[in-house]
Amino acid sequence: MIRFGSPLVALALVACAGSQSQTSESVPPPTTAVPTVAAPQPSVTTETATPSASAGAIMPKPAAITKTNFGSVDGKQVDLYTLTNANGLVLKLTNFGAIITELDVPDRNGKRADIVGGFDSFDPYTKDTNPHFGGIVGRVANRIKNASFKLEGKTYKLAANDHGNSLHGGKKGFDKVIWDAEPIDSPEGPAVKLVYTSRDGEEGYPGNLKATVTYALTNANELRVDMEATTDKTTIVNLAQHNYWNLGGVASGSILDHELTIYADRYTPGDPVPNGAVKDVKGTPFDFTAAKVIGKDLKAAGGKPVGYDHNYVVNGDPHQLRPVAKLKDPVSGRVMTLEADQPGLQFYTGNFLDGSLKGKGTTYNQYAMLCLETQKFPNSINVPAWKDEDVLKPGQTYKHTMVERFTTE
Repeated sequence: MIRFGSPLVALALVACAGSQSQTSESVPPPTTAVPTVAAPQPSVTTETATPSASAGAIMPKPAAITKTNFGSVDGKQVDLYTLTNANGLVLKLTNFGAIITELDVPDRNGKRADIVGGFDSFDPYTKDTNPHFGGIVGRVANRIKNASFKLEGKTYKLAANDHGNSLHGGKKGFDKVIWDAEPIDSPEGPAVKLVYTSRDGEEGYPGNLKATVTYALTNANELRVDMEATTDKTTIVNLAQHNYWNLGGVASGSILDHELTIYADRYTPGDPVPNGAVKDVKGTPFDFTAAKVIGKDLKAAGGKPVGYDHNYVVNGDPHQLRPVAKLKDPVSGRVMTLEADQPGLQFYTGNFLDGSLKGKGTTYNQYAMLCLETQKFPNSINVPAWKDEDVLKPGQTYKHTMVERFTTE
């Protein structure tokens, strides 16, 4: 069994191995392996200077894990971890918000580029203008209608931070707090385990919730994200990893020419909050059951602003690791396949990016990046048929695994 020092990671890998034979009809076609870059020597080091965010430089024999000072907030130091796998893929993440700040992946010619949205320095990540770049959002990801819910006969009021609804945990969700971090060096690839305890009443939610997230950059060129949580009081939880993606690179322009497949025959329409309705995607702009250029039906999808911001009902067992989506940039040849063990997927085309944010040498215009967030259905707690998905009780463990695999075609 592969181990990263966390039982959750071990469980995730067992689930992955067991899921392959169950999803043969929906597994994406084989792809070409990502070209290798440079093989690092396993080690963990601490540096005093923040490493460059440049995606082009390749250092000979880099350490598998390095830690540097990224900044400070509330009088506490914030660290930046750089993970390098055996093939030279580089992942950077910080213990502030469990945020992924950079992921360098080669194209079909071996040229690396950073493919996740974010900033060059720490301070912009702390601002309200940050659109949740790269973080773990919670205690409950996505929207809760009217910023309230009932649980065990009691009504809980939340921050109405999204047009009267609650979004991504409230004003100070999990992507705006400092997590405890532990680097884990392993023959299978470097990893970082992060832990945060959300206190009873924080952002209006009941119960002391202990959340654990493990990011692993495997030598199979996978980004594995394993999330779990426990509570001492009945509460609700729905964690999501909120990377913004552009497989051409952060400064390569729009994602509208990317090709996307979503393994879902149904979606949950809303305004934008789902109310329990489920509709077939066939014959609608929301049909991505076969690979389709994202921009093809964008205008027909509607919305204010126009674009996709919808939850899909992923085919298959909602609690088993299985194929969720495949994303391809035809220009660079980069391909990302996504697997997860959650019932839903939020597909978002960066509709609200308006050019006011800058970072990594680019301006984040509308449709510059996209999100593929595996999750429970939005507003589940307020939909009778879905509410049990969100509820977590003492003695239970919430679990969420997603695997993003990088190849080229």
